[in-house]
Formats: sequence, C-alpha cells, structure tokens
Amino acid sequence: MADDDITLDTAALRVLAHPMRLALLNRLRRQGPATVRQLATHFALDSGAASYHLRRLAAGGLIEEDTERGTRRDRWWRARHRISTHDPSTSPDAAESRAYVQAVALADSETLRRVAGEVVPVLPDEWFGASAFMSRTLHLTPGELDAMKRELAGVIERFRVREPAEEAETEAEGAEVEGAERVVLQLQMFPLLAEDT
Repeated sequence: MADDDITLDTAALRVLAHPMRLALLNRLRRQGPATVRQLATHFALDSGAASYHLRRLAAGGLIEEDTERGTRRDRWWRARHRISTHDPSTSPDAAESRAYVQAVALADSETLRRVAGEVVPVLPDEWFGASAFMSRTLHLTPGELDAMKRELAGVIERFRVREPAEEAETEAEGAEVEGAERVVLQLQMFPLLAEDT
C-alpha cells in the first residue's frame, strides 16, 4: 500500500521533470497498479519507452514493482506514495524546481484537454453542477499570493484527510463512500507578467 505523502527532493524533482513520467505516476496513483503493457496502451507509447520511464520512476523511489501480481512476463507497478508535495520557495535547486513545475503544467494541460473533449460532454448533471472550471485575475503581492496558497492548501487538506478507522473500514470492505467519485483538483496560481497582460 502507498504511503500518504512524499516531499520531493532534488533527485525526485529531476525524475519528474518529464511530463510523461508525471502522467504515468498520476495514473498509477489514481487507477492503482498496472503493467507496462497497460500503461503503454493507455498513453499510446511503445512498451520500451513506457518501461524506460517506469524504471526511472522506480529508481527515484516513486514507484515499485507490485510483486503480489503478475509474472516474469507481465510486471506490475504501483505508486509508493499517494501525493507528492513540493514548495518552490524551499527548494534547494531552483533549476530542478522550475523543470518539475513545467512538467506539472504540461501534464495538467493535457488532463484538461482530455476532460474538455471526453468528460464534460457526458458528465452527469449533478457532477457537472458541482464541478468548477474557474479563472480569475487578482491583484496581489507575492506575500498575499503565498498566504492564499497556504490557506487553500489547508482547505484541501481538510477534505483529503479521513479518520484512520474510516479509511481502514472502507479499504477492508473494498468499497468507497456512497456517491463518492475520485475528483481531480487542479489549482494554478502565478503572476501575469507585463508581456502576458
């Protein structure tokens, strides 16, 4: 079973500075263990490329082989952590931090493209009404932006954390909370520089 969180160090940032690796890791986190072949098919990769990226993720300590599944021909991989955390303001390596954030932005934009074409048109009314696709322009200082980031992180954490007994009971039953679905939360906060306005 995956640990809850990992704070990304420089080595992990370097591994995840590739949008495909980030996409593979996110897929394993959201959908659970998978084989190289399944992941290659899903992402329209050849098996060699998928295998290469998975080996890099494993070397970075982000995924591991699921030895309880598969055979020598079909190796299964699983995520080692549910969530990666990274705070650019505390990163010791600015270049690696920026490369990782670029990969996150590219992976998120691909997710939004897929959602726009495949999910929004068929989303049930109840879920469509509860969903949010917001874009706002605010005038903030770096300190205000940082304060907003931390406040929103607190709100997200309150919805993410469940009581340990409730989690164990849900996992033991193999069921989820009634009416609950996995929800992707994407939040981008960055300044519009003069040339972008």
